[in-house]
Amino acid sequence: MTDEPTRTAVSVRNWVRKRDFYAGTLITLIGLVAAVTGPTYRLGTLVQMGPGFMPTALGIVLILLGIVMAVSAMTVAAGEDENILPEFPQWRGWLCVLAGPVVFVILGTVGGLIPATFGCVFVAAWGDRAATLKSAGVLGLVVTAFGVAVFHYLLQVPMPLLTWNP
Repeated sequence: MTDEPTRTAVSVRNWVRKRDFYAGTLITLIGLVAAVTGPTYRLGTLVQMGPGFMPTALGIVLILLGIVMAVSAMTVAAGEDENILPEFPQWRGWLCVLAGPVVFVILGTVGGLIPATFGCVFVAAWGDRAATLKSAGVLGLVVTAFGVAVFHYLLQVPMPLLTWNP
């Protein structure tokens, strides 16, 4: 018998504690929901895509990526990557990034595209530890100008630029 560690040292008890396994499983479940609910809308063809085509295609891609992540977690040696949360979680960053879309929805309903885009980007940028009010504001202005040019003028998305709808 040799003293070399073997790949069989990674047992079922060990891979269940890996955060990549849980991330892959979660991504697989989200992809499964998208792939199952997507075909309830018209799929269309590659030339004329219907509203269900992209959710279905992205759901299938997510399923495949999630499976790859979960399987790759089983190949990591015991003792590595066992904590689900990082040692020093970035709670402010997570909260700001998750709050960004919420701010967009609220400000988009009340004020239009310009305040919604600026608010979303500003709040999400504020989640960065190195961000200052000035850097978040400048980023918000640049992305808002780009977003207005692309979505309002180029793509003609029917969302008012500025409105007051309390």
